[in-house]
Amino acid sequence: YDRLLRIRALRWEYGSVLPNTIQFHMSAEEVEWFSQYKKSLATYMRSVGGEEGLDLTQDIKPPKSLYIEVRCLKDYGEFEIDDGTTILLKKNSQHFLPRWKCEQLIRQGVLEHILS
Repeated sequence: YDRLLRIRALRWEYGSVLPNTIQFHMSAEEVEWFSQYKKSLATYMRSVGGEEGLDLTQDIKPPKSLYIEVRCLKDYGEFEIDDGTTILLKKNSQHFLPRWKCEQLIRQGVLEHILS
């Protein structure tokens, strides 16, 4: 049960795709449980919050500011924000972006939050 709670927490921490280093240490049953949990969570998130759904994995902790300064750690390509502006994310470039738009990229290692 403790391992299932930890696996559930991994979904909230890493998103719907676990790094290979973590999956390597999981049994087939645990991988299957993770897959079913992420499907159930996705179904629930689509059912709430109107047409687009509500992503509950964003802003797990209340943000101190809506925009953050980030540095791109690797070439990613074009990234569109809500107002239609397209930003080119190139290695070592710095940007001031909405926090909720770049949290997933921070978790994936594409962006790094620059702390003042």
